[in-house]
Amino acid sequence: MFVEDPKRNDDADLISLEIPQDTTVGTLKESVQAESRIPKRDQHLYHNGQLLHDDNKTMEQLQIGDGEMLALHVREYRDPPAATAQRTSQPARAPPGRGGQQQPDPETIRLQLIGNAEMRREVARQNPELAAAADSPERFAAVLNQMRSREAGEEARRRQQIADLNADPFDVDAQMRIAEMIREQRVQENLQNAIEHNPEVFGRVHMLYIDVEVNGHKVKAFVDSGAQATIMSPKCAEDCGIMRLVDKRFAGIARGVGTAAILGRVHSAQIKIGSMFLPCSFTVMEGKDVDLLLGLDMLKRHQACIDLSKDKLIIQGVEVSFLGEADIPKNMEDERAEEPQLEGPGGTTIGAKSGAVSGPSTGQQASQSASSAPAASAPSAPPQQQQPSFPAESIDQLVALGFSRDEAINALAACGGDVQYAAGLLFQG
Repeated sequence: MFVEDPKRNDDADLISLEIPQDTTVGTLKESVQAESRIPKRDQHLYHNGQLLHDDNKTMEQLQIGDGEMLALHVREYRDPPAATAQRTSQPARAPPGRGGQQQPDPETIRLQLIGNAEMRREVARQNPELAAAADSPERFAAVLNQMRSREAGEEARRRQQIADLNADPFDVDAQMRIAEMIREQRVQENLQNAIEHNPEVFGRVHMLYIDVEVNGHKVKAFVDSGAQATIMSPKCAEDCGIMRLVDKRFAGIARGVGTAAILGRVHSAQIKIGSMFLPCSFTVMEGKDVDLLLGLDMLKRHQACIDLSKDKLIIQGVEVSFLGEADIPKNMEDERAEEPQLEGPGGTTIGAKSGAVSGPSTGQQASQSASSAPAASAPSAPPQQQQPSFPAESIDQLVALGFSRDEAINALAACGGDVQYAAGLLFQG
């Protein structure tokens, strides 16, 4: 039996039951209830797409043979309007937790948190705001209830959407929307896990550049082992004084992500890398944002090695250090500034192309601080004198990654005290 329950977060289940041919549909539903705890009134059984609505008919009468598959769609029973109105007129009680269970009292949780140092450290790592409010019963209850309300609201909206879509289980469009909602939830969970367990992948990686000289002219060359040929821009060729050597018989169109005009080729010119003078050919091409790109032809010819552990390009035993991020051409930063941004957790933004995490904007930080801070009766002290305080363990975790204490505090302030987001922000450089 194939079971589809929209209230469950996991995938559909299979239930195997051995029943005789004289078993009625009602008896089968009772067996399913005993096996899966799904109420009988919520069960809707289907055989070959047909709803089994008569509980008194047997399997033999319905021509359901041995080994056949039944589909069970779980649809929550809704009370009549009169019963619903009567229930809503009753006094409101405390909101239940997930699954209808009463959630623990905030004061009980707060006392457990205070008495368990390990639990408090873990909460401080995952939710600094809640841990910081542990010493104030009123503040702790307010923060915890706010979190519960937010989670309950999101869960209620999601369940309502699925319930509305499940009104007709055979609507193909509705089932596709449900599948898309589940897929988006899995993507969000994957993002959260990556930020928590592998934050360095969200750091911004700058490209590999080295200082070279072409015909005595200094150029910052972009090392790109994925490019087939060594490419130079027309302006750089003019500055290096080799534009007169361009063989226009090699002109053409380069096709890849878009097209670019190839003006020709310089068959041989001198390039200085480190202390070596090497012959090199250049394809002069328009439409490139870099002056000089060292491609695979140049790297293979001189048996170059890109050693990322040393952060150097090694050619015939000569080591040339890659340029730091502050020394690379600024046009790369302009491209990143124009990069589309996606909303990330905690008010952060994530680059759609690079995957780099950026901290929340100043306006977002101010609004978040204003909404989370308690109202002050007399704002006598200036705001700039109030320094944000974070758990010492959070700061020590970031310092252990190789960053200074000031950098750790600034990153925590930008990310609202979340250690994982702060680490991702620091790794981006």
